[in-house]
Amino acid sequence: MKLKHLAGACVLGLTSFALSAPMAAAFCGFYVAKADTDLFNDASKVVLVRDDERTVITMASDYRGEASEFAMVVPVVDVPEREQINVANPGLVDHLDEYTAPRLVEYYDENPCMLARRNKSITVTSAGIPEMVMESAPMEAEDLGVTIEAEYEVGEYDILILSAEESDGLITWLNQENYRIPDGAEEVVGAYLKRGMKFFVAKVNLERHSGSSVLRPIQVAYEDENFMLPIRLGTVNAEGKQELFVFAITREGRVETTNYKTVKLPSNMDVPIFVKDEFGEFYKAMFEHQTEKENGKAVFMEYAWDMSWCDPCAANPLSASELRELGVMWLDEGPQDEIRPMPRPRPGFGGPQPVDAFVTRLHVRYDGQTFPEDLNFQVTGDRENYQGRYVLRHPWRGDYGQCEAAGEYAQTLVERWDTEADSLAKLTGWELDEIKQKMADGGFSAAAVGVTEPKPKRKWWQRLWGN
Repeated sequence: MKLKHLAGACVLGLTSFALSAPMAAAFCGFYVAKADTDLFNDASKVVLVRDDERTVITMASDYRGEASEFAMVVPVVDVPEREQINVANPGLVDHLDEYTAPRLVEYYDENPCMLARRNKSITVTSAGIPEMVMESAPMEAEDLGVTIEAEYEVGEYDILILSAEESDGLITWLNQENYRIPDGAEEVVGAYLKRGMKFFVAKVNLERHSGSSVLRPIQVAYEDENFMLPIRLGTVNAEGKQELFVFAITREGRVETTNYKTVKLPSNMDVPIFVKDEFGEFYKAMFEHQTEKENGKAVFMEYAWDMSWCDPCAANPLSASELRELGVMWLDEGPQDEIRPMPRPRPGFGGPQPVDAFVTRLHVRYDGQTFPEDLNFQVTGDRENYQGRYVLRHPWRGDYGQCEAAGEYAQTLVERWDTEADSLAKLTGWELDEIKQKMADGGFSAAAVGVTEPKPKRKWWQRLWGN
């Protein structure tokens, strides 16, 4: 039996220490801060484990409120068996979020005079509240053309699998049962019904609920040749754009969308020191600016890496046992027909045992206009590591007149700071003059290191005839 097209993006709540190093030395550096999903309000998080046609989806709810007011409605095709449904430790998704989060790292420049004496040069790298419904006498499911195909008790959740003849009947029944489908959902629900899809719905059973304010993620294991995530229901009557984070785990390599453009966020950029205290604001502004540049129609890659290690680590890689809990089913199975060498653990990174798993973190901001279709994915063979990484380079502070190299270093600092300011403005859309003023206030300017500001270069045509 195959269960198809299941997703958590349409969850509906009823209120719903190192010196400067050359680029060849990989990334390294001190980890400073991360930009995890907590920066974004009402962000949905979905973990997809994919191997051939096998998939395990973990749907983490960001719902905050009374447990009795929570509901989840997800389009599916087939009816899952009880053994295909599970509830997970919410710490698993939180750990995966922390491990894959875009990160800020810092380096410290060395004394340029010492570097010169060692005949080395400094390398500067660039690295809702729902609408109220009128009360009326409830109608039976069969009178509304709704069939309860299966019902299960899974942990603290009561789960129903529903089919329906018409969208109106299904929405009426869901609303009167306190699932509160928003106004305007008929067209989307009807489109799913025309495709023969059913609906996976879940509510919290208060008698089995621990009383915790955090709801555990719901997991479903299924098989399907199509690798997709339905998001359209989540756009109905939504207040503004939705934030969705997809963490995809495979053994082949990266996951990308096929019906939308997948874009790597700008990375490996040097940014001014003051960003250390404003990393959250910086990252949100950068994501917003880059989204606008793509006209709001791109899916952004924030991380892609072998799970066995990280550099630098925003959190330790997930252990084999954690990955198994998330549904990584191949860890206990034999090798594939085409055997690929297992990744080797890096000293100081990850656990002692290599783990054959590759994780991709995708971030999309969407609404019904910019993303009118559900997300379709493909698993690629690309195992090149990528991370959203932003770099602080602390300058050496000393007597810039003590040696020739120190004076030259001071000049390169000014040039570097100008580049950092330009980069930050281009990344975020912030005003360049305001960025430079903020840097100067912190002591990162030509005046701070005793360098005379160079005169503006003459245009090439001004130099041509000596004018």
